[in-house]
Amino acid sequence: MSSKRKLHKWSIDFSGHGRSKSDRQVQVQDIRAPVGYTESTGTIVEQSGKEADQKLIDKRSWDIALGPLKQIPMNFFIMWMAGNSISIFPIMMVGMMFFKPIQAFISVQNTFVMIEGSQAIIQKFIYIFGNFVCLMLAMYKCQTMGLLPTHASDWLAFMDPQKRMEWSGGGLYY
Repeated sequence: MSSKRKLHKWSIDFSGHGRSKSDRQVQVQDIRAPVGYTESTGTIVEQSGKEADQKLIDKRSWDIALGPLKQIPMNFFIMWMAGNSISIFPIMMVGMMFFKPIQAFISVQNTFVMIEGSQAIIQKFIYIFGNFVCLMLAMYKCQTMGLLPTHASDWLAFMDPQKRMEWSGGGLYY
């Protein structure tokens, strides 16, 4: 194999053959700075410990406050997957959707015991509002499944059940 190989323009010669000794020794001044690097004069900006702790507490408390609102899309998906039939799986899903917000209402003070600051009341309100929305979502699911007593015939034995104005099934109207 010959020592003089033809190098393509996209190849790199790592062996060092054919270069002089001065080419191999790269001076520090010749190296360009990486993209985005700015040379500073040694000034380091540090946050005080209290500011960093307060920012961390605020971030954590907002994460807790927005938690129930972040669960709403997941609850919609679970409601859709459970369907409207009365069976064990949809009943368990609706029960879970009921009891989680109720437990959250009971333990609001325990949840926000460590949170202090000017935004604590707003965060508690958002937390309670998110749990209220989740509870209303569970109520809606119960209503669509027919589990809520919404007509007089559901309460009184002598009332006739509500008559359907139209029935459909199998692509035919009756």
